[in-house]
This record gives sequence, structure tokens and C-alpha cells, in this order.
Amino acid sequence: MRRTVKEFREAKGKRLVYLTAYDYPTARLAEEAGVDAILVGDSLGMVVLGYPSTVPVTLEEMLHHTKAARRGAPNTFLVADLPYLSYATLDRALGAAERLLKEGGADAVKLEGGEEVAEIVRGLTRAGVPVLGHVGLTPQTASQLGGYKLQGKRREEAERILKGALALEEAGAYGVVLEMVPTPLAKEITEKLSIHTVGIGAGPYTDAQVLVFHDVVGLYGEFKPRFVKRYLEAGKLIQEALAQYAKEVREGVFPGPEHSF
Repeated sequence: MRRTVKEFREAKGKRLVYLTAYDYPTARLAEEAGVDAILVGDSLGMVVLGYPSTVPVTLEEMLHHTKAARRGAPNTFLVADLPYLSYATLDRALGAAERLLKEGGADAVKLEGGEEVAEIVRGLTRAGVPVLGHVGLTPQTASQLGGYKLQGKRREEAERILKGALALEEAGAYGVVLEMVPTPLAKEITEKLSIHTVGIGAGPYTDAQVLVFHDVVGLYGEFKPRFVKRYLEAGKLIQEALAQYAKEVREGVFPGPEHSF
């Protein structure tokens, strides 16, 4: 049974499981594993499409992958990222959200930023669009933050992130992602918010955790952030299987009589 926005609003302290997945087979596996929510992140630009960052990802690409993930997980709460600059104005944000919810089948959208996007969040939620916020490391603007690194180490940075999370709550967000922030800061924000927090590289005290499917199962090459725990090295197993297939074809072993008509 698909969870509702109301349930997520009331999910404080319930240790929810989010997983980022981008297509039909990975979303299907996530649903079968019983995750609480699937995030179709614009990180698909790097993980699936080979872009150098999330910035080039288009709304059409997000829509394409959201549709596929929904087909794979018809009974799981689905959040889709609003891509870079698609929420530069409220009109643009409403248009993008409309397509992701109506055409893509998403249950909610996610956008990056704190106080600077609070009015956009307010406008979306007033229009009935469920919004998941995102503070700390915000990949769409990572270059402005000095790259993909820990945020909030200095007190002024920590205060900015905390104020951003509080502003998102006040604007109507149903939850907030905390990415790459120190554990004490994530704990402080989680305790001060009445909505649930979703941690990624934010320690154990957030209300929920999220990781990328490809990181969890070892499909994203040698790149492994400190906050990732790999539960399987599927990439290595797949590479070995493909090498064996190529070897058997070249040696005339495959196809054998059992694979022929």
C-alpha cells in the first residue's frame, strides 16, 4: 500500500527508508525490498547519463525516468527532483511539478535550497504540490559551495543551513533532506524540526536515510563516498559474467545444444 503525504508528515522518528532509483528494474527491486519511498534524483545525470554534474539534466529527462520508476514501483511513494533552474520562478516550478505529478506519476517533488527557495515552496504547497526540501550540500549549486564536500563545519554555515531547514518547514515542506553535514548539526536540525529529516552523509540521528541504488549495490565504478555502505559488489559480478559470456562465444561454447532449436 502506497504511503500518503499525511503519513510522511507524521513520520517523525520512525526511521524511514528512502532509496534513489532511476528506472523500471531498479524501482521494481526497491519496491520488492519494501523501501518506504523512492527518489528519482537528478543525480541520474551522472549515474545513468554520464554527465559531469546534475546541471545538464532536463525536465524531459526527469520525466522520462520518473515514468519508468513509477511503472516499476506502482505501490511506493515516489519523489521526483525538479532539475536545475526549473524552479527559478514559481510559474516555472508549478509547470515542472505539474508534469512530474500528472504525467510522471510522482507523489511529490524535491528542490534544493533553504531560505532562498522558501517562497517557491510556499507557492507550490499552496497549489497542493507536496514538496521535499534539500539543504546542506546542494549538488545543483555545488560549485558555489566549493565542490562536493562537507557543509556546515563553520558556525555561520551551520546557522545558514539550520535557518534554511526551518524556512522550508514554515513554507510547507513535508520533509527535508540533509546532505553532507556534520552529525551534530543534523541532530540539532532534526530535533528542532517537526517534519522529518532525510539524511545522506548526515549521521545516524535523522528520521530517515537515503542512498543511491547504484552505490548500495556497487554499480557505480570505484567511486565510493565515505557515507556510502556497499551491501554488494554487483558491478564486479556483472563484469565477470560478461567476460565469461564473451569468452564462451569466442571459443564456440555458447550457444550449446541446450540453447538451440
